[in-house]
Amino acid sequence: MITDAETRTVTAATTGERHMLLDPGMDLTLRPMRYPHFFDRFKEAIKNTWTVEEVDLHSDLADLAKLSPAERHLVSRLVAFFATGDTIVANNLVLNLYQHVNSPEGRLYLSRQLFEEAVHVQFYLNLLDTYVPDEKERFAAFAAVENIPSIARKAEFCFRWIDSIFELRELRTRGDRRAFLLNLICFAACIEGLFFYGAFAYVYFLRSRGLLNGLASGTNWVFRDESMHMAFAFDVVDTIRAEEPDLFDADLERQIKDMVTEAVDCEAQFAEDLLEQGVSGLSLADMREYLQHVADRRLVTLGIAPIYGSQNPFAFMELQDVQELSNFFERRVSAYQVGVSGSVTFDDDF
Repeated sequence: MITDAETRTVTAATTGERHMLLDPGMDLTLRPMRYPHFFDRFKEAIKNTWTVEEVDLHSDLADLAKLSPAERHLVSRLVAFFATGDTIVANNLVLNLYQHVNSPEGRLYLSRQLFEEAVHVQFYLNLLDTYVPDEKERFAAFAAVENIPSIARKAEFCFRWIDSIFELRELRTRGDRRAFLLNLICFAACIEGLFFYGAFAYVYFLRSRGLLNGLASGTNWVFRDESMHMAFAFDVVDTIRAEEPDLFDADLERQIKDMVTEAVDCEAQFAEDLLEQGVSGLSLADMREYLQHVADRRLVTLGIAPIYGSQNPFAFMELQDVQELSNFFERRVSAYQVGVSGSVTFDDDF
């Protein structure tokens, strides 16, 4: 049976009528290409192919044995968050985003993103198997979204935004489209762009002290993927803004600011948990300032004035202070499947 949405898509293809990105339907036509910048993102992502087998985590075992109790607590909480974080992102992509981006070029990228999320899930599974040899402890890590309050709060934040558009099958009204925008911005700016960036900071702090180089090596690749996920999502936002500028009003801006503020509070609670035993060289005040700095940069990318005015307190988050990363991005390496050119910094406007 042909649905009304499919009929509209066929009609548009034969009459030359141009639909907007969020119009209901499932455009299947790659020529002429309506959104070539989405296709460019897809091609860039293909160059970033890597496999979990290329990451050697076993070199971290000696470091784990010499961590202080406070550092072990930090790492334990960090891997507990990693255990399900990317699975939540993948679920939102499948359940909410893919069906509403009416662009075959855009769906190509989303398909690639889903593959990358699956690689991240496998990477973190290997991380848990390596770092947490006790089976009961591993099961507890996967149950962290229910049993550890700081992680449960972040999960609740994610699930609330997943549920916010789960029942929408078509974006027919202005309210529907604004709800979609808020979900997209939440997962790009708050979850991938803040929750994961906070996690990366802990990894690179440990790396700056010469610890857990295997974890940092794998995180380099995850970081690259997550940065591209954000870049694509913000491309989608910019495209919608160009097509439907009336959606972007003071009320939407207020909702985005409220969302970002809550995300910072969630991540700050997680930081309190990770650092509660006192990790030498990493203060809660600096971590909160860093989170606020990252949040401000996400807002600026969205064309919204910063809330906090915070600076980045972490010198180790600069590209030149992360060992191997410049080599990884600027030359072909034997452990990497596809050569990647160009560079990336931890302060880019994604």
